[in-house]
Amino acid sequence: MIGFMSKSIIFAGAEEPILQGPAKPLSPDQILEGKPETRSKELGRSNDRTSYVMAWDCTAGRFNWHYNKDESLVVLTGEAFITCDGAEERRIGPGDTVFFPAGTSACWRVPKYIRKVAFMRHAMPRPAGYGVLAWNLILRKLRGGRGGL
Repeated sequence: MIGFMSKSIIFAGAEEPILQGPAKPLSPDQILEGKPETRSKELGRSNDRTSYVMAWDCTAGRFNWHYNKDESLVVLTGEAFITCDGAEERRIGPGDTVFFPAGTSACWRVPKYIRKVAFMRHAMPRPAGYGVLAWNLILRKLRGGRGGL
């Protein structure tokens, strides 16, 4: 971690052993096959506490997962097969990116192991989102168009 002023920029390499400690089984009502166990670690959180980044891994098994937040993920290693709403099963592997909107559910089938980094964001009502966009536009104009990607 490298700090600048009162905020920190966080670096985590894809191969770093950031997930340590005992694996946790999913709840029995989620598991469909096998004994999948997961580990996770929060890597960073936004100042407003609405967004955060997690590293996560899982051993072999099949389970249901419900997304109560928007989640974008990138697979680092391993693979999984995802089914949503009875659609055709899709494979995800290293380098693949997936977005799950808040309120959706998916069935995960992990043949051996998967490791991902996930970017979560608390969903907000549309009017609040428009307010945030307007506020950011005002800030950008005050800064003379500088900042951000």
